[in-house]
Formats: sequence, structure tokens, C-alpha cells
Amino acid sequence: MTKLIAVLALFAVVLSVAAGSATARMRDNGNIVQTAVAAGQFKTLAKLLTRAGLGAALQEPGPYTVFAPTDAAFKKVPKRTLNALLRNKAKLKAVLLYHVVSGKLTSADLAKRSTVKTLSGKSVRIRMSGMKVFVNSAKVTKADVTASNGVIHVINRVLIPPAR
Repeated sequence: MTKLIAVLALFAVVLSVAAGSATARMRDNGNIVQTAVAAGQFKTLAKLLTRAGLGAALQEPGPYTVFAPTDAAFKKVPKRTLNALLRNKAKLKAVLLYHVVSGKLTSADLAKRSTVKTLSGKSVRIRMSGMKVFVNSAKVTKADVTASNGVIHVINRVLIPPAR
């Protein structure tokens, strides 16, 4: 768990520093942090990771699978919910860890599963609809963005773990 927190913390720091100069497309030649930063669409995620105290993350070799909600995905979260998370660091961490899975799972791997366990300790539901992959109710809008230490799947909604 300490390793994961260190990984998420670095992710937050790098994203918050580099997000402003990131390009609009994702590249697949760096680690998860470098790849996500290159996309330029994860500023809210970076801010929340920093706020949660997960500042030095995703530097470990992994591999990891990250379901990364875009800034547009965070705009869909009700302000009341987002404000509640900002006030409760433990819940915020739980939500962020609910987006990370240990191991490298491509969309082909996900298509063979009905659930995967996240680093929060809770599982997300995986389902296919035609050629589309869904994680809980979030649609994977860009799959299989490879990085040196794992894979990123861009999602259109923030994943909120079940209360219990």
C-alpha cells in the first residue's frame, strides 16, 4: 500500500506541474505519469491527487492499469459530491485508489473479465457492449494507452466506490 501511495503521489506532482504545457494527444513512450501529462486533459485529477496527499505516485515499475477520468468527466460530478470529497481526505483517497488496478490489463484482458479489484480494495464491474468497454457506468473513450509501467484507459465518468 505504501508503494501505491508513493506511485499516486508522484503522479499528482508531475501532472500538476506539467499539465499546463501538455500536448493534446497521449503518447505511449513514457511511464503512466508522462503519458497522462502529454494528454493535457487530466488537470482536475492532478489537483485531487495532490489534495489527497498522494503527491509522489506512479513512479514504481508497476505494472498498473489506470482508469483515468478526464477533466470533462469531473465536470459531471455534482458539486456537492466533489466538495464533500475535498473535505474528507480519506474518502478522496478511496475514490482515487478506486481508479487503479495492480497489473497491466489491456482492453482484450478486460473483455474476458466481469470484475477487477482496484487498489482501494473494492472491485469495479467490467462489461462489453459491442466493441465498447465499460467500467461500472463509465465508458472507456480511449483504451490501451500503453506506458512503460502499465496501461491507461481514459474514461468519461469518475468512478465512485460503493459506500460499503
